[in-house]
Amino acid sequence: MLIKRSDGRAARQRLVSAYQGLSGGGMDRRSFLRQAGLGGAGIAALGGFGAGRAQASGAATGMLDHTKPVRLVKNICTHCSVGCTVTAEVQNGVWVGQEPSWASPINRGTHCAKGAAVRELVHGDRRLKYPMKLVGGEWRRIGWDQAIEEIGAKLLEVRQKAGPDSVFWLGSAKFTNEAAYLYRKLGAFWGTNSVDHQARICHSTTVAGVANTWGYGAQTNSYNDIRNARTMIIMGGNPAEAHPVSLQHVLSGKEVNRANLIVIDPRFTRTAAHATEYVRLRPGTDIPVIWGMLWHIFQNGWEDREFIRQRVYGMDEIRKEVAKWTPEEVQRVTGVPGEQLKRVAQMFATQKPSTLIWCMGATQKTVGTANVRAYSVLLLATGNVGASGTGANIFRGHTNVQGATDLGLDVTTLPGYYGLDENAWRHWARVWGVDYEYLLGRFGSKALMEMPGIPTTRWFDATLMPGEREKTAADGEAYVAQPHSLKAMMVFGHGGNTVTRIPESLKGLEKLELLVVADPHPTTFSQISNRRDGTYLLPICTSFEMDGSRTASNRSLQWGAKVVEPIFESRNDYDVIYALTQRLGFADRMFSGIEVKDGRVAPESILREMNRGLWSVGYTGQSPERLKLHMEHQDKFDLVTLRGCEGTPVAHDYYGLPWPCWGTPEMKHPGSHILYNTNLHVKDGGGTFRARFGVERNGQTLLAEGSWSKGSEIEDGYPEFTVAVLKRLGWFDELTADEKASLDRHFGANIDRAAWSTDLSGGIIRVAMEHGCSPFGNAKARAVAWNLPDPVPVHREPIYTVRPDLVAQYPTLPDRRGFRMPHLGQSVQARSATVVRDFPIVLTSGRLVEYEGGGEETRSNKWLAELQQDMFVEINTTDAAERGVRDGGWVWVSGPENGSRVRVKALVTDRVAKGVAFMPFHFGGFFQGEDRRKFYPPGTDPIVLGESVNTVTTYGYDPVTFMQETKVTLCQIRSA
Repeated sequence: MLIKRSDGRAARQRLVSAYQGLSGGGMDRRSFLRQAGLGGAGIAALGGFGAGRAQASGAATGMLDHTKPVRLVKNICTHCSVGCTVTAEVQNGVWVGQEPSWASPINRGTHCAKGAAVRELVHGDRRLKYPMKLVGGEWRRIGWDQAIEEIGAKLLEVRQKAGPDSVFWLGSAKFTNEAAYLYRKLGAFWGTNSVDHQARICHSTTVAGVANTWGYGAQTNSYNDIRNARTMIIMGGNPAEAHPVSLQHVLSGKEVNRANLIVIDPRFTRTAAHATEYVRLRPGTDIPVIWGMLWHIFQNGWEDREFIRQRVYGMDEIRKEVAKWTPEEVQRVTGVPGEQLKRVAQMFATQKPSTLIWCMGATQKTVGTANVRAYSVLLLATGNVGASGTGANIFRGHTNVQGATDLGLDVTTLPGYYGLDENAWRHWARVWGVDYEYLLGRFGSKALMEMPGIPTTRWFDATLMPGEREKTAADGEAYVAQPHSLKAMMVFGHGGNTVTRIPESLKGLEKLELLVVADPHPTTFSQISNRRDGTYLLPICTSFEMDGSRTASNRSLQWGAKVVEPIFESRNDYDVIYALTQRLGFADRMFSGIEVKDGRVAPESILREMNRGLWSVGYTGQSPERLKLHMEHQDKFDLVTLRGCEGTPVAHDYYGLPWPCWGTPEMKHPGSHILYNTNLHVKDGGGTFRARFGVERNGQTLLAEGSWSKGSEIEDGYPEFTVAVLKRLGWFDELTADEKASLDRHFGANIDRAAWSTDLSGGIIRVAMEHGCSPFGNAKARAVAWNLPDPVPVHREPIYTVRPDLVAQYPTLPDRRGFRMPHLGQSVQARSATVVRDFPIVLTSGRLVEYEGGGEETRSNKWLAELQQDMFVEINTTDAAERGVRDGGWVWVSGPENGSRVRVKALVTDRVAKGVAFMPFHFGGFFQGEDRRKFYPPGTDPIVLGESVNTVTTYGYDPVTFMQETKVTLCQIRSA
């Protein structure tokens, strides 16, 4: 528990308060347990379960009958990205129990609090039960046919008067891979690139940073491989709470290998409590810390010079920037002592293999992409990429945020990171079996078709600002670079309290003509604004009530089988999207290659279409049959290497066929456990750095020198493979007649330009691998990324900083435009000198072990709600004493914009340094002291409500991705 409890009475009173209004009054603990089905005999029954297996049962959820057969069904936990297997016990169509899933090589029989409580998601009485519509401020029950008809008609009306870009499509990291792909395809057929999801606000900067360094925007190794590390740095992450099951792999490495575990964080977290070395830094100074480490590494010759020579471009430019960051300057800016940083640097560079682990503490910043680039450079400088125990182990947030990003729920790209240029659209037109001209005709213009859309962090700005046809001279740069502003928003599986600047987002919500929320729960979107009409709630089932795959952080795909049929009147994402496209008039084209029977969409068929098109990331070898086989034989994989055991049906495969899994399913590529690993043949999961930035720059080669993957017939660097390259090498005639016919049919006279990533036959990839070559080439990683605002990462002070004395030397970027909108920088930062006088405390935010994301789902779960009942702010003991704030007392936390403030409880602690405060981001249901419970549809309000930290978070966006700033803003704290 994070809130200290002095006695049982205090706990009981909080629970009573949490339940006020739910059932005509509060209840004590015995009443709580009785309602949960654990009263009397139920409590006694718990004593009969051994330590290894405990089951919670309730009358509303069905009881396990031991005289009848039980069917075991495997699915994947719907919370974080570790990928834990959930094994459900099902009787008569009811989920009656849960096994520990010992066979999974990921969670090995363990669950965190959320994973242990997932059964409640399917049995929860606080779910949306049927479609609803807001009429005159009142919620009314309607049927599915009426909902689809009215929503479809309104969307077409908006399209007719304002164009397809006037609708924003917000998707979900809770989607299966198949649903994410279908949703992005829906955006393409509707005619907009404004299709986004939670990755924008968690790891969009990771994807941009690492992809612009070595080719792919994903974790290089795996949770399991961390066991092989001798030195681990966790910077900007708290996996003990955010990814609890992952910590078994981290701590195993620490204990078995006697590995160094270094935690660098402004807050002494539960993860920091496990560290062998804890480093506290001032929030927002990641780059100076990294460059400070590299200063020591370069000064002492600890870098891996041979690795740099063979596989890295531009390290000399890094040396010039690093030279500025002497121990004295680093300590002045970050607060980290020079001797401590030297000790950490030496461990990381010399006690190898070393891995760098990060999460949203690194990414949710105005310099998020630059942070990630600096982290990546540190790995490159020390040669800690492309081998066991090394790498960028990036812990993603939601269950399928990696997969949803891979499948194109991103305003900058089509599925598979193909981008938005004409070649990308022509590729997907071929996959989808439609003419490119048809897709072009769906958009407002070719320019809009190839322009990144509106990101989720700024959708409300795009609603409040005029479009190009609506603006006046007085608007200046405050306009959206599309014909009209946003008029409608479709939200599938995304909370409304997860984006900063909530007071301004409310104005955007109230201006929308149409708001549709499709989710198992109504989410904060249903109550946070004063909308009275034009809002629809569609009950979507959870992923436990449907089939489909999901991709964990380590790029492994796992197939989740449907545990039970959708409860109440809920429907799955596939069928709802199909019904909507029928009303919108393009279902026949969009689903021409996908199996649909009686309105039911087959997810296996969607995955096979994905396999036909996703050559660029190697999502082509993971057929439904192969994924299901892995789930059936989970116990046949090695715990550390994730390799299938000899003599088993999954021999040689890596668990979950982590992408890239090259070629067709019939080629039986094993997947790639560790990216860029030259120690293995490419057919065995090996690889090189991707050649995606050309072959030469400023007279220097961008291709690897004297480095190649095992078995490569080209023993040096080489570009990505095209037909022209095959011809030049004399390998073209190794293509089969069918492969050549496919290339000729799709490319005709332009066949030489056909590339490994656009060849639908897979022939180019097959031939390249036969010669031991990576299809995407063999290049150097880029220490200098010339296409980014800061080619070499530099420190820039936060938009709102407690150190205005550093702004002149380390300013943020100037005001500019991006993602169709103005992007303010220095004009906002200029306020810091005056703002800091009234708001002297740095406010940061993060996760709790009990809740997930915006929290509506987990705060509606009675098992989790009991564990954490209050929204709070951690305040340092000295700051609290100076303000007369007592532990457990109510306080107002105020922000520097919009006169915003939130009323929360104070947790007085030295976990945070003086001048720093922390708040979790999972709460909603209160707004600036107002209880909004009555605005939820009856019976759907979460058990626990609280203020959202994003009511007081402020302006600030990463220039590359428009990631929001949630880790460094300013606040003031006063007793309420």
